[in-house]
Amino acid sequence: MADPTPSDPSAPTKKELKDAYKAFKKRLKVTQLDEDSKMTRRPTTSGGSSAIVAIEPPNQFGKAVWDELVKQGKLKKAGQGMYEIVEWWTL
Repeated sequence: MADPTPSDPSAPTKKELKDAYKAFKKRLKVTQLDEDSKMTRRPTTSGGSSAIVAIEPPNQFGKAVWDELVKQGKLKKAGQGMYEIVEWWTL
């Protein structure tokens, strides 16, 4: 008899994916704001924007979650365990 459980129980749920993506965007934004606020960098006077586009994802979500977001096209791998948002202008 067929088992009624999902085919891959380790696959992330929609809620996990949504929460992970939201946490990633928040961490990226905070990291960019932190970089922009340093005394040695004056983006408000020079008109520049943050050069930070990739970060290490929040560790409260597993690798499977980040891999699924890459597969969905929301994130892309930037190397060295870092990811970046594909549509960065939507922050």
